[in-house]
Order: sequence, then C-alpha cells, then structure tokens
Amino acid sequence: MAQAISERTERPRPQIVTLSDDAAARISEIMAAGAKPYLRVGVKNGGCAGMEYVMEYADAPAMHDEIINDKGVEILVAANAILFLVGTQIDVETTKFHSKFTFRNPNQSDACGCGESVTIVPFSE
Repeated sequence: MAQAISERTERPRPQIVTLSDDAAARISEIMAAGAKPYLRVGVKNGGCAGMEYVMEYADAPAMHDEIINDKGVEILVAANAILFLVGTQIDVETTKFHSKFTFRNPNQSDACGCGESVTIVPFSE
C-alpha cells in the first residue's frame, strides 16, 4: 500500500541575481536620472563566444520577467535569461578611463579575449 505524503517541503529558490554595494548605488543613480522606471537585465546571442549580457531600460515588467529587489534596488531579469543568470552577482568596475557593469556568473564557462561576449550554460542543480 502506498504511503501518503502528509507534508510537502519546498526547497529554497536560488537567488537569480544579486548586486554588489557599488552596483546597487550606481543603478540607483542611473535610474534616478533615467527616463524609464525599470532596468532589465538579460542575455542575447552574439559575439565570438556566443552570448552577451544586456542591460536596458524598460517601461514595465514584461510577462514572466523576474522582479529582483536587492539592497533596496529593483531590477528586472528577462524571462529568457533566468536560467543563464542564476547565481550571478552584478558589480561595477571603475578605472581611470571607464566605468562598466561586470557579471560574476557561475554559469559562465568561457569568455572571448575582448571581454564582450561569453559562453553560458543554463543552470542545473
């Protein structure tokens, strides 16, 4: 006779994206001066390594976007990018000549020499 499961426990969901303190401050600054209320993070096919990270303004969350709130900053993660970005930390790199967002992604397996494109495998447990 099959035993009934009386209580179901859920595993905690992995954090999709986190922000460093510097990234949270910079995004807050950019969004305060921006023309649109949201920032969407995603990936697209392109570059010599296969994929590129994308950050763009958005008027509203798209269907199935994940809304992330970290360090008081709200960003959107594009639905088609979620499995590629699980566990990623967004940071800011600043040198004397430039400032840019960087992605520390545990799913990234390779990057091109110029640093503009990456190879990312979907998250799996």
